[in-house]
Amino acid sequence: MNIHEFQARELLASAGVAVPRGAVARSPEEAESIARSLPCNSFVVKAQVHAGGRGKGTFKDGFKSGVHLVKTPAQVRDVAARMLGNQLVTHQTGPEGKPVHAVLVGESTEIARELYLAIALDRASSHPVLVASREGGVEIETVAEKNPAAILREQIHPGLGLQPFQARKASIFLGFPSTGLRAPCRLIHAVYRLFLERDCSQVEINPLAVTKGGDVVALDAKLNFDDNALFRHKEIEALRDASQEDPRDLAAAEHHLNYIGLDGDIGCMVNGAGLAMATMDLLQAAGGRPANFLDVGGGASEQMITAAFKLLQGDPRVRVIFINIFGGILKCDVLAQGIVAACRTAAPRVPVIVRLQGTNVEEGRKILRESGLKLTAAEGLTEAADKAVAAARGK
Repeated sequence: MNIHEFQARELLASAGVAVPRGAVARSPEEAESIARSLPCNSFVVKAQVHAGGRGKGTFKDGFKSGVHLVKTPAQVRDVAARMLGNQLVTHQTGPEGKPVHAVLVGESTEIARELYLAIALDRASSHPVLVASREGGVEIETVAEKNPAAILREQIHPGLGLQPFQARKASIFLGFPSTGLRAPCRLIHAVYRLFLERDCSQVEINPLAVTKGGDVVALDAKLNFDDNALFRHKEIEALRDASQEDPRDLAAAEHHLNYIGLDGDIGCMVNGAGLAMATMDLLQAAGGRPANFLDVGGGASEQMITAAFKLLQGDPRVRVIFINIFGGILKCDVLAQGIVAACRTAAPRVPVIVRLQGTNVEEGRKILRESGLKLTAAEGLTEAADKAVAAARGK
């Protein structure tokens, strides 16, 4: 789960990390009022969306940049008026962009240096990893590609936690003098505590600024959380902004389906993550493009199957539905009953290719045959993928 920058700032501040003064506004008048309350001579107005690259983004109406530096409260109001209710398009949003319902109004900061600091989960080692770079204000992927030596990666033992020598090592790497390590070390430990206590999958501060006065301040932050741990953090779950998420993902989560939306036109319903990945590979090999990853799981009920089918039907990009089930824990007859129930609720608007194998496969095929539905049956994996691709092409 992702949250907005202003929410991430609040969590960082509660953990003891210094952040610029400011507040979130949902109207131009509120933005102006916040600016007038800040004791500074220049302000920054930042569109709040779940995407990076806001500064280089463009709004749907042509207004440039989701980050503006202005001099007066009146200008803050005018910029907020252009942003709010608009769609911001960045390299991370896709051409459709993300809606802007809030802006962060804050004091501008006199920056001496911009750094990068993050703690993330390294899935390869199953360890948290501390990542630091002197090249802040730039996407870390760009730094890694052009100058990998500029990045420090320090693996953190999950049992021992972040050690003092690791925080000192990172601080020195970031260019802090040996006589001035206390502040950055304290900040790094605070970020790690936040990472652990809130069950984060990532805490990223970019840029981490060293001001001209020598303070260390988190200017921008991105926090991601482990969805599987949200039951422990109702206060974090309450920060979710559904307007920033794919409606397909929200519908899938409501029914506890393992779903990831993609940009293809073949809707896939499969049981088991391995078979789902293999199904997508087969479709790609046959010249098709999957519209999603959807694993209904081994314990899916008829209601879950019905919900999954409706989810695929409701995606306007889907031109054919490919159901590929190997009956084990999820029996083929249960799946067939779910498909029939879904089709009787809403008749299929696209061709449906069905491959069933495994437990109760004959019962499942009988249910589908006797349903009177126009379904295309397939036996082999390659045959089924070829039929799905052909149907997507209108053949």
